[in-house]
Amino acid sequence: MIDFIERPIDRQAAAFLCRGAKDESGVVRTVVSLLSQAVGQGHVCLDLEEIAGQLVRTAGNDESLRLPDAACLFAALRSLPTLGRPGEHRPLILDAAGRLYLYRYFRYEALLADAIRARAASEGGGLDEAALAGQLDRYFAPPVNAQDRQRQAALTALRRRFSVISGGPGTGKTTTVVRILGLMLEQTGGERMRIALAAPTGKAAARLAASIALLRETLPCPDEVKRAVPGQVTTIHRLLGTLPGSTSFRHNERTPLPCDAVIVDEASMVDLPLMTALVTALPPQARLILIGDRDQLASVEAGAVLGDICRAAESPGSSIAGCVTVLDRNYRFGDGSGIAALSRAVNAGCDREALRLLADSGSSAIALEATPTRETLKKRLKAPVLDGFRAYLEAGTPAEALRRFDRFRILTALREGPWGATGMNHAAESLLHEAALIRLDTQFYRGRPVLVTENDYIHKLFNGDTGIILPDPESGHLRAFFAAPDGTVRAIPPEFLPRHETAFAMTVHKSQGSEFDRVLMVLPPEDTILLTRELIYTGITRARQSVTLWSDDAIFSAAVKRRTERRSGLREKLVNK
Repeated sequence: MIDFIERPIDRQAAAFLCRGAKDESGVVRTVVSLLSQAVGQGHVCLDLEEIAGQLVRTAGNDESLRLPDAACLFAALRSLPTLGRPGEHRPLILDAAGRLYLYRYFRYEALLADAIRARAASEGGGLDEAALAGQLDRYFAPPVNAQDRQRQAALTALRRRFSVISGGPGTGKTTTVVRILGLMLEQTGGERMRIALAAPTGKAAARLAASIALLRETLPCPDEVKRAVPGQVTTIHRLLGTLPGSTSFRHNERTPLPCDAVIVDEASMVDLPLMTALVTALPPQARLILIGDRDQLASVEAGAVLGDICRAAESPGSSIAGCVTVLDRNYRFGDGSGIAALSRAVNAGCDREALRLLADSGSSAIALEATPTRETLKKRLKAPVLDGFRAYLEAGTPAEALRRFDRFRILTALREGPWGATGMNHAAESLLHEAALIRLDTQFYRGRPVLVTENDYIHKLFNGDTGIILPDPESGHLRAFFAAPDGTVRAIPPEFLPRHETAFAMTVHKSQGSEFDRVLMVLPPEDTILLTRELIYTGITRARQSVTLWSDDAIFSAAVKRRTERRSGLREKLVNK
C-alpha cells in the first residue's frame, strides 16, 4: 500500500500535465502526482514497475485507488499528450525500463552520464611517466603490497580526467587531495596550472581551505610548488557564477570554466542538477576529482549522484570502472575504537552487532540510552547541555568560544517536534537560561549560536556557517563572530545576518561536513522512514571522541536495516553505454 500525502504542488502539477488525457479512473492523474511527490522527496524518477498493482491511499480522502498492472499502467500513461520517450522533448519522459521522469530531470541525468563517460574515457595526458614513479615514492611510502589506496587514488587522478576518492572520516581523503595537488603542480614542470577547489557549502569550503593551509607545508616538494598549491576554496555556486533570479549559471558549456582541474569536496551533498551544471561547464581537457563519503546521507535535493557513480564503477564492464578509489584504512580511530566499530556495523546493516557493541562497550566512547518521554525530556537534557555548552559560554575571547563550541553538538533526525532540532534548541535555551549562563532577553542574546541557512555573498557567509553572538572585545557591542578559513575571527552586526537559526542542536543532514569532539544523537520514540542506515552512520561519524545515542532498541534496529533508496537511472546509464 502507498500512503500518499498529496501536496498542493503535486495536485497542481498533475492537473497541468494531465490536461487532455482520457482518465476517467483517475489513474493517470494519481501517477503524475506521485511523480511530483517523488521528486520532492529526492528521487529523480518514479519506477512504474514498483508501484504497479499497489493500493494508493490519499490522506484526507476516504477512497483508495488500486493501480493496474504494469502493462495497463503503461498503456494508460501513453494516452497523455505530454508524455514522450527518450529523445523527444515532452514534459514527461517514460524510458524503456519503466521509469517516469519530469523532462528536466531526465535531461540532467542524460547530460551528466554522457559527460562522465566521455571524461572517464579520456586520458589525463601530459604526464612525465619517467618522473612519476619517483614522485609517487616521495609523496607516498613505496607500496609494500597492492593495497596502498591513497597512492592508487593519486595515480588515478593524475592519469584520468575523471576520478572519485571515497572514504569515511579519518581515511585520509584531504591528505590525499593535497598530495595530488603537489604532484599535479610538479608534473607541469613549472608551468602555471589553473586549479579550482570547491565544496557544496561555505562551511565545507572553509574546512577544506583550513586543512590545505596546514597540510601543504608538509609536502615533500620544493617551496615554489608548496606556494603554488591553491588555498582558496569556494562554493560550487560561486565557482559557476550564480545569476540573480535564475537557476542558470554564468559558466556553462558555451562559457566554460577557465580551469585545468576542478576538485570538489563533500561530493555526497551535491544534487543532480548542480552536479550536471558543474560537469557541463568544464572544458574538455580539464580533470574532475570528486571527494566524499559514498555511505553518507545523499543530497537534500534530487539524486544520490556520488553513490550512483560509486555503485556504477563496481559493475563489470562499466564505462567508469577504475575511476573510483575507496579509502578503507582509518587514521583517526585506532583498531579498538568504539566509534569506528559501530560505524562499520551500522554501514553493513548489522543491527544486532551494532546493539551488541553499544551494550558491551567498556568505554565512554559509544553509548545507547532510551529516548526520554516528553515529560522527562528536559530533565534528561540538563546534564549533557550544561556539560557540553558551559565551556564556550565562559570563554574569554570570541576565537576561544568558537573553538570550544565545536566540542559538543546535539544532532537530531527530525527538524520539528520535541525530539527535533527546533524542540531541542528551545529546551537547551531554557536550561542554559535557568543556569544563568545565557539571558533570553533579546533575539540576539549574548552566547546565541547561529547556523546560517542561505548564502550571502556580500557578507561572505554561506549555508552551513556557524557563528556566535558575543560582545565585541573593543566596543562591547554585540556582534556575530565567525571563524575565517585562515584561522582568524571576523565579526558582523547581527542585523546583517542572512537567514539563520539557533544551533545548539541541528539535524544530521545539516551536520554533514562538520566534526565535533562529542555528539548526542537523538532519535524520536516512533519509527519513521526518515530514520535510515545512512542517517545513523552520518550522525555517528560526526564525532571524534564519543557519541551517545538516545533511541529505543527497536527504533535503532529498524533504522539500521532501512537503506536510503533514491530512484534514478544514472547508475544504469553509466554502466550500459
